[in-house]
Amino acid sequence: MMKELGDLIDVNVLTASGNTLEKNIQRGSVINREVIRSLSNPVHLEGGIAILRGSLAPNACVAKVAAMSPKMFKFTGTAKVYDTEEKAVESIHRNEITHGDAVIIRFEGPRGGPGMREMLTATSAIVGYGLEESVALLTDGRFSGATRGPCIGHISPEASAGGPIALVENGDQIVIDIPGRRIDLNVPEDELDRRKNTWTPREVKSTKGYLTRYASMVTSADKGAILRPL
Repeated sequence: MMKELGDLIDVNVLTASGNTLEKNIQRGSVINREVIRSLSNPVHLEGGIAILRGSLAPNACVAKVAAMSPKMFKFTGTAKVYDTEEKAVESIHRNEITHGDAVIIRFEGPRGGPGMREMLTATSAIVGYGLEESVALLTDGRFSGATRGPCIGHISPEASAGGPIALVENGDQIVIDIPGRRIDLNVPEDELDRRKNTWTPREVKSTKGYLTRYASMVTSADKGAILRPL
């Protein structure tokens, strides 16, 4: 596979074998073209993930495009807002989520979680109810490789840092544009300013121990969710 990448990689780098990458891969050959495609005949023209930016995620967010139906590549949905994954899942099981909704799960980021939990339960519920082609899920929490459906995570800045996702209200319109790499909160600037002026941070979920220290020191997801030095 690396040999197929050709000029896209630097083959002059030294590897752990003591040889250059070029020497390591020079004997490589493709046995089955259905497994390893050529650059001129890829499985997909683009990668499996997309980085989106916009008024909902000024510092970016991540969409797993490979797990999304093309029907959801351009989507405008009505926000239904939840401050924990558990509340969102309860709502899904009560059939309160309908076609055209954009489920917002916030305060699940590195600081707000704290720890940036994986939102797999919520995504599984959406798929289980057959909503993966009509409902989007957006969160400042995390997704793994098992995620299916139109799920957008790692929204930065997170809600606990006062990011725009903290200002979303039920009924707001959320616009997703995968080809354009955009994600926007369709709310006038003056209304967002009004909400921002009245917004107050939530209390930290953990009040003692390591998680409290972590929440106070962790950086945003777009910075790697690493700890700042004291």
